[in-house]
Amino acid sequence: RASGGHATELTPQPTLADLRKLVESSGTHVELSGELPPAVGTPAQRALYRTVQEALTNVRKHAPGATACVELWQDGDGIGVTVTNTPPTRPSLPLPGSQQGLVGLRERAELLHGTLDAGPTTEGGYRVRLRIPLGAD
Repeated sequence: RASGGHATELTPQPTLADLRKLVESSGTHVELSGELPPAVGTPAQRALYRTVQEALTNVRKHAPGATACVELWQDGDGIGVTVTNTPPTRPSLPLPGSQQGLVGLRERAELLHGTLDAGPTTEGGYRVRLRIPLGAD
């Protein structure tokens, strides 16, 4: 989204090829693991990327000092990503949390006949998990 009234150039939508750069520039210590089949379609790639982007943004905003793990996976007839962070190590600032990012991710998952689950972990961190059926895109 562009702010202000100035015209912006159109840029390509991110895909899985851009995921490592996203992780490295997230401002959080993140471990990236796993891989997906090469034939994952563009809509699924965008959903996976946007899920990681939103999850890491939330870690940075709401869990200062936490570390995160981003795991790409395949489970038979589905593909997905799980982003899990540890509890924060520093107090967080009282930043607004509208939950609109997670709502948008759920809507994107549903368009691809997938599911998005998000919630706290028993260890005090947070987990976001997207699953998309293979070939749904």
